[in-house]
Amino acid sequence: MAYTTIDDPSTVFQCELWTGNGSNRSITLSGNSDLQPDMVWIKQRNGSENHNLFDSVRGAGKRLIPNLASTEATVSDGLTSFNSDGFSLATGDETNKSSSTYVSWNWKEQAGVFDIVTYTGNGSGRTISHSLGVKPSAYILKDRAGDGWYYTDQSIGFGTHAMVLQDVNAAFSNSTYFNNTAPTSSVFSVGTDGGVNANGHNFMAYLFANKQGISKVGSYTGNGNANGTFIYTGFSPAWLMIKQTAASNDWFIIDNKREPFNPNNVQLVANGTSASTNKGDLDLLSNGFKPRSSNAAWNENNAQYIYISFAEQPFVTSTGVPATAR
Repeated sequence: MAYTTIDDPSTVFQCELWTGNGSNRSITLSGNSDLQPDMVWIKQRNGSENHNLFDSVRGAGKRLIPNLASTEATVSDGLTSFNSDGFSLATGDETNKSSSTYVSWNWKEQAGVFDIVTYTGNGSGRTISHSLGVKPSAYILKDRAGDGWYYTDQSIGFGTHAMVLQDVNAAFSNSTYFNNTAPTSSVFSVGTDGGVNANGHNFMAYLFANKQGISKVGSYTGNGNANGTFIYTGFSPAWLMIKQTAASNDWFIIDNKREPFNPNNVQLVANGTSASTNKGDLDLLSNGFKPRSSNAAWNENNAQYIYISFAEQPFVTSTGVPATAR
């Protein structure tokens, strides 16, 4: 068995909950280790405010909205700083409205796991350097001046197929997004489409890699019954995003803080503004996850699904000791 080299996944990813107070404040992440996040994705849990995404590369206050094909905005009432153990917030309704409840998903840049890249478009097919040090397993590109969130991964076809994070559409073939070229351990490719490479526009790229015991991008086929397919990740998931590839279904996000016990039936959708809802049961296990309903959200019979997941804890530590079972 290949063991993890990161025994504490909270050094890379943490999920956090809070209740808004309408005042300037700091949010301290409660994982096993202090984490100064490089990307913070926030969603109101009990209302219909937009998702908010901030990263340290663009700087605090530079907001993107994952559920919209909108322009980057500079806001003073959202995330105001990235701190050594979390982040600070101002008074905005999307992140800190009094008595509203919120969740944040927080990533640290880490070689071999997660990387944030900026580039300026030139309108021609080209390669962009990254710092993962390994071949990415998935990435999402966004024009900071507008347009959509374009996703590709190894399961739908690197370089040849795309999906759009802010809508429900199926994966589609288009060579103008990723130039029909798979990524390498040092570069990824963009084509001529303005959504990923408009001349003179500034772009963001968020890259994810498979790392034993910490992160997994993959796919599975649903079986359409309550005893769903077991999907092995090699860790107990803390965060999981799932999308059916061939149908108009949402991008569902499950985590271990909004619902810490199985079955997990509290979901948010990345492509919409709705509050946490129940689309069916799913178990987060010590070494993967398992749908417990036939809902098309993640378990339609013979349907293909893609997923990205980050760990709460590895299944087996670097010394070969099994971690505590979920």
